[in-house]
Amino acid sequence: MEPLTESYWPADTSRPVLETTTGDLLREAAADAGDQLALVEVAPPGAPSLAGADRSDRRWTYRQLLDDAEQCAHWLLGRFSPGERITVWAPNIPEWTVLQYGAALAGLVLVTANPALRAAELRYVLEQSRSAGVVHTAGFHGSDMTAIIHEASAGLPELRTTLCFADWPETVGAHRETGSLPRVRPDDAAQIQYTSGTTGFPKGALLHHRGLVTNARFMIDRTRLPRRGALASAMPLFHTAGCAMGVLGCAHQRATLVLCQVFDPALVLTAAAEHRADLLAGVPTMLIAMLNHPGLDGFDLSRLSLVLSGGSPVPPELVKRVEERFGARFTAVYGQTELSPVVTQTSPGDTPEDKAGTAGRPLPQLEVAIRDPLDGRVVPVGRPGEVCARGYQSMLGYFGMPERTAETLDADGWLHTGDLGVLDERGYLTVTGRLKDMIIRGGENIYATEIEQVLFTHASVRDVTVLGLPDPVWGEIVAAVVVPADPGHVPPVGELHALCRANLAPHRTPARWFTAAELPLTGSGKIQKFRLREQIGQAALRELT
Repeated sequence: MEPLTESYWPADTSRPVLETTTGDLLREAAADAGDQLALVEVAPPGAPSLAGADRSDRRWTYRQLLDDAEQCAHWLLGRFSPGERITVWAPNIPEWTVLQYGAALAGLVLVTANPALRAAELRYVLEQSRSAGVVHTAGFHGSDMTAIIHEASAGLPELRTTLCFADWPETVGAHRETGSLPRVRPDDAAQIQYTSGTTGFPKGALLHHRGLVTNARFMIDRTRLPRRGALASAMPLFHTAGCAMGVLGCAHQRATLVLCQVFDPALVLTAAAEHRADLLAGVPTMLIAMLNHPGLDGFDLSRLSLVLSGGSPVPPELVKRVEERFGARFTAVYGQTELSPVVTQTSPGDTPEDKAGTAGRPLPQLEVAIRDPLDGRVVPVGRPGEVCARGYQSMLGYFGMPERTAETLDADGWLHTGDLGVLDERGYLTVTGRLKDMIIRGGENIYATEIEQVLFTHASVRDVTVLGLPDPVWGEIVAAVVVPADPGHVPPVGELHALCRANLAPHRTPARWFTAAELPLTGSGKIQKFRLREQIGQAALRELT
């Protein structure tokens, strides 16, 4: 391909878009790899089952998974009609995946909800999605989810059925029915994923089977997960990283999904070692926690050959540490829920510089353009602008929000991501931040990512984010929130300031510094900067001087 001069990547059409559904993908896997291990349950040691089972270390082959999913579909169709929406509100348990496939086979739309939601937030999801049913766990992380469901669902006229996963064995699990299931088409809606992102405004992205299934195929191929290999992951199923990239990606490869109920560094490392994982998935904060685990060297990760990350920009120093400590090749994805979700991805065979400094090249069948946020024109290569994408994987729209849909999907089919990025002449994308998060100091555009990458090289910094704060003179000033590697030793501001001044122009050096024990994240691992601004405004974060 000739080097690009404009920031436009034409779609690679050498591979076809898959005209299939989520349910058909499982049928195909069961037909040609029925005895292959499909799903392994990994719960914290000693934890009881959250799904009413007598143990919490269960396994499914692809044939068993299909059998359970088909019975689930029949059970659902006794209560709901194709096209209706049901919400799943639970952590990573195997029945979540059975329900995902069962809803797909029944032609229902699965609405995914973060198990950390409180009553008002959950009510919004149930009401806005017009869900006819909800399936939930009784409790999680000390939260009485049954009580929250009662509060959140009171008075909702369209919500007819509530099922606790604790009752699954006696209800869905005991259901026996044969017969045909409804015809589901590739362009039918499969899921509603609520994407509050970093702004806090929940919008339900309506995703179709074709987009989810095909995107998972292209992503897992570039990842190079071996056929019938194993993926260890604690990525949440309520997000596309878990239920699309993880579940569907493994189905394409007839691979085993080693499903960790929660993220705990020791739990995930143990799962990867015991189940001989080829691929380990995690957002940057997860990888940092695993790398910093004091017993890391005691885990046998000799089978591990690949590490997959995404959700937020991956600092170059982290890529280097991952490959050195895990002895595995790194691949990172960049995407957005509205795009099912992966847009670009680095390859494990890319150069260290490209893996550390870019988000890779677009996956097949997708056009990508970098446009001037003001006039919408495609900018020359090397110049920053808004990342826009067009292709088979775009959402159908925001459910029940035509005005918000029109703001994101333009008349020509381009989805405006709201992300800032730069495309080089080879088509490699570098994401520089969010359009809304771009810091404008005295008329100068400042991109947080480049500052974060410098600060991440400091040995005492475990995690860091940079954001803009209002200022009466400059309009905005640069601020940094640092998570120290050792909670008892916060790196001195003087050292951090000197590091920035040695690598960045003076106006890019943070003027205010804060420390936090953890950074607030979305389900996909993106840092919620609006929450940090709230905490700073409430003096809830310690300011460093």
